[in-house]
Amino acid sequence: MADVSVATGLGNVGLGYLGAGIGAGLAVIGAGLGIGNIAASAAEGTARQPEATSDIRTTMIIAAALIEGVALFGEVICVLLALK
Repeated sequence: MADVSVATGLGNVGLGYLGAGIGAGLAVIGAGLGIGNIAASAAEGTARQPEATSDIRTTMIIAAALIEGVALFGEVICVLLALK
């Protein structure tokens, strides 16, 4: 069976770049979906209980910051893969 890197013309460096690109894309998509779900839930909660708007906003901002932190961590790992 032929070696994949020889057959496709990609060396180890090329496969590292490919893995970093796919990982970065997945991290961004995951963060976008998570923050979108948070925003939708916060809008629904505010519509149901307008008096709880400030509590809902605070919780939403904290959750969005945690999701962005995880996404940033994923991006850093992908950059490290690309620079390896």
